Amino acid sequence: MRYDGATGDLDRTLIAIADPVRRQILQRLAVSEARVTDVAAAFPISLNSISKHIRMLERAGLIERRVSWREHTLRFRPEPLAAAQQWIASQQTYWASRLQAIDDLLTAEDAARDTAGDEPIHEEE
Repeated sequence: MRYDGATGDLDRTLIAIADPVRRQILQRLAVSEARVTDVAAAFPISLNSISKHIRMLERAGLIERRVSWREHTLRFRPEPLAAAQQWIASQQTYWASRLQAIDDLLTAEDAARDTAGDEPIHEEE
């Protein structure tokens, strides 16, 4: 599946961090740079599987790879997470305002009903 443009960047970031193995890789790299083999050693899965996870993190821009001869060193890049965090914060603000508007409307309806309930009821003859 292709993810293009600004929303594509966000999509790739959210998909990348959706997997617990990839989140653990990011936690490890947040401490310090590491070789691919060192990262892979911490997981009970094949090097090939770890490589697939790493490629996904690279596509999302969350990690950067430096190659020196046969040694591949990975470095964490937090910028895409900051962009995702900004998007999440904007969603929280939007939905909080929408929910507040609903709450205000329901409160006004309840107040109107309470005031209408105080009036005497006139029966038709």
